[in-house]
Formats: sequence, structure tokens, C-alpha cells
Amino acid sequence: MIPAVVYAIPAFVLLVVVEALSYRFLPDDDERGYELRDSMTSMSMGAGSQVIALPWKAVTVVMYAALFTVSPWRLSPASGWTWVLLFFAEDLAYYAFHRAHHRVRVLWASHVVHHSSLHFNLSTALRQSWTPMTALPFWLPLALVGIPPWMILLEQSVSLIYQFFLHTERVDKLWRPVERVFNTPSHHRVHHGSNRVYLDRNYGGILIVWDRLFRTFEPEGERAVYGLTKNIDTYNPLRVAFHEYAAAWRDVRAARRWRDRAGYLFGPPGWSPRAEG
Repeated sequence: MIPAVVYAIPAFVLLVVVEALSYRFLPDDDERGYELRDSMTSMSMGAGSQVIALPWKAVTVVMYAALFTVSPWRLSPASGWTWVLLFFAEDLAYYAFHRAHHRVRVLWASHVVHHSSLHFNLSTALRQSWTPMTALPFWLPLALVGIPPWMILLEQSVSLIYQFFLHTERVDKLWRPVERVFNTPSHHRVHHGSNRVYLDRNYGGILIVWDRLFRTFEPEGERAVYGLTKNIDTYNPLRVAFHEYAAAWRDVRAARRWRDRAGYLFGPPGWSPRAEG
């Protein structure tokens, strides 16, 4: 099954071009726009992620189908309530996935790719991980409660397509009721900021209500500084994809105690025995 998001890729590329041209013909001194090498790296990461994701999707489908088969429930696609449940359950699963991938280093090693750009534009949305395997466990419960696998895959694609449009500085804050409920470019600029006040905030996919509920919400205030707290200064896709795995492996090899090795893998990014003490 080919995810719906694959069919949206030509539109994504076209919109990246349109946004880039908008900076050229309608410049704004307060916005940082595009840098060619950065954007090409982002698009290379996106292309590579799709090459890897397509065969991996077969494994995902098998896992969803296996759990759906043993589930004692069968939720009908013909029921509107099934779609309502799916919408909220999938969005909550995304929140859990996203938060875990910021707080556990071995998971962050996969997700850090998406935060490695010093720019924030539609091309940044395409800067995706080449190790999608870490995401699988977070959506398995949806199949186990009886949601058909094809519905889960479809809703995941809907969420990813929605989130593409969050990666822009061209859209200011929206109508307040919208900002209260939905994830918006303003909220997502905060998420991509490396400012101390913005770290580990606004994990939502389509909705921002989970962040408000679980106290990880931060409104946009000071201007976001994009990138990592320690930037990697490379446009090499291979280094972008795997640099944090390499760094974690170096820390694990240098550690003398098993407790410290576990901390380097399963503690938050930046964990060290000294920081713990």
C-alpha cells in the first residue's frame, strides 16, 4: 500500500519553489528565507526517507494486520465514530511518538535530522529521518483496538500532509480560537527553536490540545533561533542522517559503567554522568 503522502510529493516540491520565489520577489527583512545548499540537503533527506520508507511500510502493514487480526474488536469504517476515534487516537499517538523522540537519546538520534536545519521553511518539512523504524510501536495500539490498518495509514498521511504547511515563516499567528485548538506555524516555529525557553515544547501533530493538557505548550514570544543547541555544520546527507548515532556510540564506548552506557542511550539528549550528579 502506497501512503497517500507519496502522491502529495509533487505538490510539496511545487510549493517549496513558490515559497522560495516569494522571498525573492516579496522580501521581508524579518524573515530568513532559503539557502540553496540547506534546501537541497532537506530535499535529499526527503527523497532518501521515501526510498527507505516504502519497503519499511510493508513491515508496518504486516505488524498492524497481525494485531488487528488478534484484536477482539472490529471498528467499522462505515461508522463516523470510528473516524472520530481514529483522528484523536492517531494524533495522540503522534504526540507520544514526538515527545519520546525528543526525550530519549536513541530515539532523538533518528528525529534530530528534522531539526538540523538553520532555516525554517517548507523545504525543512521534507528533511526527514532515514531510520523510520523507531516510530512503529507508537501506532500499534490503534490496530490492537480494532482500527483497520488502511485507516491508520491514511490518517498518518493526513497528519503528515497537514504538518507540511506548518513549516513556514510566511504565516503569522492565526485567529485565536484556531491557535487554541490546532497546531499552527506559530506553534511549530516554537518547536523548531533552539532557544532555551522553546526546547522540548509543542509536540503536537494536527492538534495543540495535547501540549496544553500535558503542559508542554509554549506560545511564540521571542524570535526562534532555528537549528540544534550544538549545530553540526554540514550539508552531507549521510552525516545529517547518522551523526547522532555516531556520537551516541562514541559516548557508549567511552563509558566505564553499564549505568552510564544506558544513560547515554536512554537518557535525554545531552545526558552525562556529570549532568546527573
